[in-house]
Amino acid sequence: MLDVKNLSTRFHTRNGVVHAVEDVSFSVDAGKTLGIVGESGSGKSVTCYSLLGLIPQPPGRIHSGSAMFDGIDLLKATEKQLQKIRGKRVSMIFQDPMTSLNPYMKVSDQLMEPLALHEGIKGKAALDRAIQSLAEVGIHEPEKRVHSYPHEFSGGMRQRVMIAMALITRPELLICDEPTTALDVTVQKQVLDLIRERQRDLGTAVVFITHDLAVVSEMCDHINVMYAGRVVESASKEDLFKHPRHSYTRSLLKSIPASHPKGDPLYTIAGLPPDLTRPPVGCAFQPRNRIGKPELCLTDRHPALTEVSPGHFVQNCPGCLA
Repeated sequence: MLDVKNLSTRFHTRNGVVHAVEDVSFSVDAGKTLGIVGESGSGKSVTCYSLLGLIPQPPGRIHSGSAMFDGIDLLKATEKQLQKIRGKRVSMIFQDPMTSLNPYMKVSDQLMEPLALHEGIKGKAALDRAIQSLAEVGIHEPEKRVHSYPHEFSGGMRQRVMIAMALITRPELLICDEPTTALDVTVQKQVLDLIRERQRDLGTAVVFITHDLAVVSEMCDHINVMYAGRVVESASKEDLFKHPRHSYTRSLLKSIPASHPKGDPLYTIAGLPPDLTRPPVGCAFQPRNRIGKPELCLTDRHPALTEVSPGHFVQNCPGCLA
């Protein structure tokens, strides 16, 4: 359904050019879920914002690449073409419903807007669809709550409203940008079950951005691990968790609290991600590599993404694979 090749996005700032995303490729099929994981600042959200033309230009700029969606290159599409796709065929659940919902507009108006823009449905017909969408995401008494303002909902309910808004036009592709970050564990599970249920009913392809590996293990079919704007490892969920190859992937898995015996100190990845205004020439993870052999990491070129087993790709850096 979506095929992204060699995407690079950069931000031209006063402090230099930020190489936020470099040479990223992936694909996602109908009814499947692709997980994109990594630390904050690794390029996960920028990758998906680039696809929908949500990068502010300037300072942002799509430097290279293609993103084919049903024969249309999203990176080269006109604003008029993107307006027909965004919110209709491709929808996005943003990270923070507190800032993503308009506090001055009733929930009903915000739910009905995509129906008016993309399907020409207005008035009572649109209101009925809005009420139905709230009922589908588990909001009680939707015919009353639909006329409320966002501040009258709890955090979990606002997230449900965001999901209802994203799914009201029955999109073919749903992008979820850390939709459970601000939620408690109980509400988080409800939201994940809801996304999975709607995906099963509609056959929607899902791109799930998160730094929570527990969520990834439950939701995703395939996983891309990003670091310093690049994909360092890509594999099926089962293969990645059973046979992680890159030092960064192994470090992330080792950082999961549940993997430690009770009372043992938690493992943390030393150091900080590199400054992407001055990206390293060689292996970006070399200064933080404590699991592999950093002395063997490449210093003269970026490690190429290489297939080490069927469907399992990893950056070919000797130090990170050791």
